[in-house]
Amino acid sequence: MKPTKTRRELHNELEEQVREYLRTGGKVNEVPRGLSGRPYAQSPLISIFEGTSHEDRTPVPEVVAAIEARKKPQAPARQRKPRPHKRVILDDFGQPLRWEWVED
Repeated sequence: MKPTKTRRELHNELEEQVREYLRTGGKVNEVPRGLSGRPYAQSPLISIFEGTSHEDRTPVPEVVAAIEARKKPQAPARQRKPRPHKRVILDDFGQPLRWEWVED
């Protein structure tokens, strides 16, 4: 397995490629900042997807249901026993006397 290059190595490699391109007579065109590469920059973006609409698709709900069933196998339903919890016992004046465990 080849070791991955660090960011510094990639940066140096790219710089060397640019220097080599310029040394062999290559030229870089200056482009003003903010200029768009699209012919009509104010118009909305054109979709790059050339496909058919949703109406042309074949519905396959049983296939989707089978895939979903494989993703999440359903375990048998288990009955949970109610857990005991603490309840406060109050005296006639509303003051707590003690706690007791009860199951509802």
